Amino acid sequence: MGPFQCCLQLCVWSIDGWEKKKSRPIQAPPGHPTPLVGETRVQFHNNQSHVLVVHESQIAIYDAQLECLRSWYPRDSLSSGISSAIYSCDGLLIFTGFCDGAVGIFDSDSLGLRCRIAPSAYVPSSISSNGNAFPVVIAAHPSDSNQFALGMSDGAVHVIEPSDAETKWGGSTSQDNSALPSIPSSSALNSQPSETPSR
Repeated sequence: MGPFQCCLQLCVWSIDGWEKKKSRPIQAPPGHPTPLVGETRVQFHNNQSHVLVVHESQIAIYDAQLECLRSWYPRDSLSSGISSAIYSCDGLLIFTGFCDGAVGIFDSDSLGLRCRIAPSAYVPSSISSNGNAFPVVIAAHPSDSNQFALGMSDGAVHVIEPSDAETKWGGSTSQDNSALPSIPSSSALNSQPSETPSR
């Protein structure tokens, strides 16, 4: 490491004088180069005792003592780097965007994959020809826990929610990741362009 390089750390600061109280390095996933570098985002869970940590190499849940409770690393059908992630408004789901345009919806308790959305399910075929757009930011709906918006790298915004046939993402039971199908482009996924007002 050079003199100005450092590993990524999760820190707790006192707002009285901004004194660092505790810090913990963020562990690199198996097979990932160390030290981890790059943008890292954090978000408190509604319970104010868990923190979602988002890095291109992983999503992880930490407790207030900065212990990593569980983590998930890109693999299998979601093997691209993570571009963004956020809790749903009720804190039960984590909406995660990937650099290849895919979206993963995870259970926040187990980090089990509930649903994978292929970019072809929400990007109209007339504009998906460049194929390089991906979610750079995700915004959870403030009151509908199954709806979120994707802010794309090409400037587009897509509002995403389950199809009319489903009431929530991935059903009510947790399933094995390998058993979850991708949502094909012919699905009834409701994707609304940014000009359409949300409900």
